[in-house]
Amino acid sequence: MDIDMDKIDEAVLALLWLNRDATGTAWKGFDWQAMDRLHERGLISNPKRKTKSIELTDEGLAQGERHSRTLFARG
Repeated sequence: MDIDMDKIDEAVLALLWLNRDATGTAWKGFDWQAMDRLHERGLISNPKRKTKSIELTDEGLAQGERHSRTLFARG
């Protein structure tokens, strides 16, 4: 199967956006390669830190919300 990594990254970013807390951080329990790609694109903080969470950048928040609505919203 030919996998579209951009779609994987969109889904991971959408899930990070949905699971962020009041401080804007989200648990980093997703595929490391996808997290690295999102970091390289400037959408999340460095996932290789010792903390168990990441922060979404302003652009990451905007894209995460858009992808969440596209992928998960009803109607």
